[in-house]
Amino acid sequence: MKLLALSTLALALPLYGQLATGTSGMVSSAHPLASEAGLAVLKDGGNAFDAAIAVAATLNVVEPENSGLGGYGSIAIYDAAKNRVRVLNASGRIPKGMRRDAFDDTSARRGVKTIAAPVNARAWEQISQQYGTRPWKTLFSAAILHAEQGFPLVRPIAEGVFAEFPDHAKAIYGRDGKPLGAGEMLVQRDLGKSLRLVAEQGVDVLHGGELGRKVADELARAGSFVTLEDIAQSGPEWIEPISMEYRGHRIYTAAPPLNSFAALVRLGLLSRWKLKANSAAYWHHWAEALKHGEWCRLRYAVDPDFGTVPLDRLLSARYWKEQAARVDPGKASEFVPPGAARPEGADTTHFVVADRWGNVVTMTQTLGNGFGSRLLIPGTGIWLNNSLAYSTFDPPGNPMDVHPGRRKLNSNAPAIVMKNGRPWIALGAAGGHTIHQTVPLVLARMIDDGLDMAQALDAPRIAFVADTKALSVESRLDEAIRRDLEARGHKVEVRAIGRLHGLTVEWRGGKPVRFTGAPDPRGSGLAAGY
Repeated sequence: MKLLALSTLALALPLYGQLATGTSGMVSSAHPLASEAGLAVLKDGGNAFDAAIAVAATLNVVEPENSGLGGYGSIAIYDAAKNRVRVLNASGRIPKGMRRDAFDDTSARRGVKTIAAPVNARAWEQISQQYGTRPWKTLFSAAILHAEQGFPLVRPIAEGVFAEFPDHAKAIYGRDGKPLGAGEMLVQRDLGKSLRLVAEQGVDVLHGGELGRKVADELARAGSFVTLEDIAQSGPEWIEPISMEYRGHRIYTAAPPLNSFAALVRLGLLSRWKLKANSAAYWHHWAEALKHGEWCRLRYAVDPDFGTVPLDRLLSARYWKEQAARVDPGKASEFVPPGAARPEGADTTHFVVADRWGNVVTMTQTLGNGFGSRLLIPGTGIWLNNSLAYSTFDPPGNPMDVHPGRRKLNSNAPAIVMKNGRPWIALGAAGGHTIHQTVPLVLARMIDDGLDMAQALDAPRIAFVADTKALSVESRLDEAIRRDLEARGHKVEVRAIGRLHGLTVEWRGGKPVRFTGAPDPRGSGLAAGY
């Protein structure tokens, strides 16, 4: 497969607000090199599942802060051969030796106590074995190339984050004691070696083999709860998707233990109102829908083995009507959380892929916070997640309390929208607890307002932050509307919200004939089709 240099690929970046198009396939990810890696696989005859692995592995290299071999995530797919949507939960589980006294609510929530066994590579393997067509080894060529030969950073390594790195990490991500800046070359030879081992020997090398033992030994030395047994047994599982009917479209996303159900609840409330797009009333009602979705998440999110999310009720027209009727059109409601709310890291990545046969992959990967636990396993290039940091211990027994062996909750919301029985939209987002807020917002702009993917991603966003009880709004939202929201009683804070990537598929005669895609203008990604 021919790989383009970043300088050449940059020429293909779509202009601000411009759609990428294609007739044979589409990739949209948070980094041009990752999108190019996936597109190269598609052009070489691979399908969307093959390309997704190439994109995921390359993102590990070019966005090491956001995802990788030491992380976790979730995947929604459309299998064209069976006309079926499936979800692969790669969130993982709480270590068997985890204790509630590991840290309290005042802890920094970094370091070895926050680490859970990684899952991402096992998820790639599952996708490849069940749906892939290309040799496993070939899917890592771009990732290995960019790790071993280096690439210019799009964004600088943050000084505050760099200060927390161990010395062996500073030697890789810095120069002369200072973090690498934008445009400087980042070379990760140890990571390249690890990816080469995974490519040549398979995922078992990490989950119990040579790499796994290195990880387990370092974690034992540092005092982590994670053991070699946890790593060896860690893996993804297929779960049934949940769905709802919205304006004549069927929207699929992940079931619990993911929090994606909150996205559908929000769309359900929106379906009960008739609002003029971009009016002050529109944004006020959206704010109330987002707020109620956060209440539902905090109240009901749970591992299905430890409780039940009342999906039949939450996704019913009766419930939406009841909750929508409670919204005061002129006044913000008071948010009374049903349990403790903790902030969640926004350093995540999402990408989407579609192929000429109509297969679709929408995948979210993360380490939790940027660079996860800030623990880089020496000699491997593998950063480990801090996914246990989002546990909440008050009150004891709450859905986010620590239960050894329990499935971890996460806020990923990969979504696929079906139109006339075929996938029309595939998308997902990064952004912590804003993920299941930006996904329904963008879907509504496309379905209700007729925006294309680029226009919908460019449009302003809002999000409700449960732990601060504040409404985040973007600066691109009209100032008069921001003032109106404040007048209605919303506590408004201005900041950028999330990074979303998506694509659309146009079908004719039962076959895909046109693809469109767009990167989020809040990031530096690329949508590329052919």
